[in-house]
Amino acid sequence: MPKSLLTMIVGCLISTMAPLSYGQSTLSRDIDAIFSGISDNGPGCSVGLAKDGEWIHKTGYGLANMELMVPLDGSHLHRMASVSKQFTAMAVLLLADEGKLSLNADIRDYLAELRPYGATVTINAMLGHVSGMGDYDLIAGSYEGPKAANGIDLKSAAGGEFRLGNEDYLTIDEFYAVVAQLPLAQAPDEGFRYSNLAYFLLSMLVETVSGETLREYADRRMFTPLGMHNSFFSDNPVEIVANRADGYVKNEDGQYINDMTNLFWVGDGGLHTNLDDMLIWDTHFYAPRLGNDPTSFIAAMNTPNSAHETNGRLYANGQNINSMNGELVFTHSGGWLGTSTYYARAPEKHASLMMMCNDAGLDVGSLAEQSLERLLKID
Repeated sequence: MPKSLLTMIVGCLISTMAPLSYGQSTLSRDIDAIFSGISDNGPGCSVGLAKDGEWIHKTGYGLANMELMVPLDGSHLHRMASVSKQFTAMAVLLLADEGKLSLNADIRDYLAELRPYGATVTINAMLGHVSGMGDYDLIAGSYEGPKAANGIDLKSAAGGEFRLGNEDYLTIDEFYAVVAQLPLAQAPDEGFRYSNLAYFLLSMLVETVSGETLREYADRRMFTPLGMHNSFFSDNPVEIVANRADGYVKNEDGQYINDMTNLFWVGDGGLHTNLDDMLIWDTHFYAPRLGNDPTSFIAAMNTPNSAHETNGRLYANGQNINSMNGELVFTHSGGWLGTSTYYARAPEKHASLMMMCNDAGLDVGSLAEQSLERLLKID
């Protein structure tokens, strides 16, 4: 065959070949590389990436328990910190769907113990962080920062300033009594202001309206119907949680220490779950089963609570609405003592990322961004 003819044939074949796609094996190698800095002898992360309702990468990096040298394998339960908020929000929306509350009603219509705010603070505004309610810094300093200058004078049992995290303790009822006396930090519907306190109060709203704790109501109306048998709001500081990943952080000497909270109110956080249950949760957004009209119900869940933006993003019931690489993505991160978490859902790609880390010092934002970027390359 003449060389010119062979060259032409090869050229035609190359021109008709589809470009190489970014496949599952390449994705897994990339994700392994992203998490390669996690030691086998220290805490780490449970990581799952899903496409079309199936795992395309699911594993653990590091240890679930350093004392017993138990590796994370993707099955362990993690405290989800602020990723819990969308679960709290769905519980509130279910009560509205049942006709037991109005999202546009004043929260004091249901929680009369709250101080008069001098303005209407709607449940919807609380769900969207535009209620004007403040945050933990009004109560005490924490690893997130110092106590606000206008914070309340809350004391520890020994008479010193209350320490928020793992030194001092408040029951749920005691914490509710503290939060109930706090003034607003700004006028309602004035702008976005993230408020853990608002989401805690939403847990008390669920309890008041339903007659059940958030833990009980979420189990009966959400987790049991969906088959999420490893998920619950942990509101008991001394209960045994089977297969739980313990939390750690490095001290000033660079050595790992235990880092587990002793504060167990819920709503703003407190959910415990694992990767497989998060996949069930994720799937429910595509094939909804809850609510009187599941399709309309999940659409309401994904609808922004207000037009107020934060960093160019809108907020919908515990979910940030983002755009990444031209894709619509719903995200939320979480962080508290001994835990850093991240959940992202790209509905047009039908792809999702779940990260649950038990090292509070990890740069989860960077790990999540790199992982999500790879996931969005999947065809």
